[in-house]
Amino acid sequence: MTTELGLEVFLEAHLDLVAGLRVGLLACPSSVDSQLRSAVERLHRHPDVNLVALFGPEHGIRGDAQAGRPVASAIDPLTALPVYSLYGETQSPTAEMLSGIDVIIIDLQDAGVRFYTFLATTLYVMAAAKEAGIAVIMLDRPAPIGGNRVEGPVLDPAYTSFVGPYPLPIRYGMTLGEVARLANDRDIGCDLTVIALRGWLRTMWFDDTGLPFIPSSPNLPTLEALTLYPGACLVEGTNLSEGRGTTRPFEYIGAPWIDDAESLADQLNGLSLPGLRFRPVYFVPTFSKHQGELCAGVHVYVIDRDIFQPVSAMLHVLQTLKRRYPDEFSWRRPWREGSRPPIDLLWGDDSLRRHLDSDEAVEALIESWQPDLREFERLRAEYRLYS
Repeated sequence: MTTELGLEVFLEAHLDLVAGLRVGLLACPSSVDSQLRSAVERLHRHPDVNLVALFGPEHGIRGDAQAGRPVASAIDPLTALPVYSLYGETQSPTAEMLSGIDVIIIDLQDAGVRFYTFLATTLYVMAAAKEAGIAVIMLDRPAPIGGNRVEGPVLDPAYTSFVGPYPLPIRYGMTLGEVARLANDRDIGCDLTVIALRGWLRTMWFDDTGLPFIPSSPNLPTLEALTLYPGACLVEGTNLSEGRGTTRPFEYIGAPWIDDAESLADQLNGLSLPGLRFRPVYFVPTFSKHQGELCAGVHVYVIDRDIFQPVSAMLHVLQTLKRRYPDEFSWRRPWREGSRPPIDLLWGDDSLRRHLDSDEAVEALIESWQPDLREFERLRAEYRLYS
């Protein structure tokens, strides 16, 4: 049985929520129904929906912008509606953008990972809607890497940023609708309605849903990349390539200064990390770090996703590389003057950087986040929409 999306449930049973109202829509390329029709198309053409404005997250509403590239506001050529970018001059809707709107619908495919920027965009839209006195309707979508597993440290609020907007673990095991309920109840307080999925269980990965997989980011083109992403994205905080600019982003890890991919793969395989294997690989990124340079490294394979722990595994990988190449390995410099190192923003505090710089055992770092993770598990249980 195919999971029924919040978009489809809304169009079938909840159009009364927008009757007579002017509607804004926050969407992305993966905002499609089970027949691959876009939410933009379906809402724009529906006679009972008065769609007046579109909002786009990182990569734009059509997915034509690379990671980190600012997106300009424009007029959508297909609908002639204004498209307000939330990844350009502003990351939050302004009062001017929201004027003339009575309700904003959010239909984004989340990654289930704290530093995926659609989470921040969602929370910022909710906060702006609260300020403007307009309602929010969240059309829920599956947690693509499942809804049972949580992993990683809970964000220290002192390290709040666009890649860490709320005190969640790195992998939080919730749908975006569930997170919205949690954050709204505890902090934001907007007029929120979540349209839940039908036929989705927490044990499901995206390929269990019967739905077509549409990348919401050009650098997360497959479910395999998403499976690795909670750990592999930490490589962004180093001078290693995480495979951007190749056909295998977040599956390749390497650098020009790695001298022996074969022995590195053997060394990492010797760690016997659960559910994981490595093979030597050589690649030349076409953009991003080490563009145009030959990199040696490893291709990371998940051979058993049910026992694989992406965050813990990547700590072992990073420590191995730092020990093996102490003079070459480095942490990436801050993205902006005066900001924190990227690895600290991705991790949610400075403990990972301090721990590896001190060459302490990774197991101690993993143990350090368990009390906060257990407390989050108790909190998460209050906001579950699915069994």
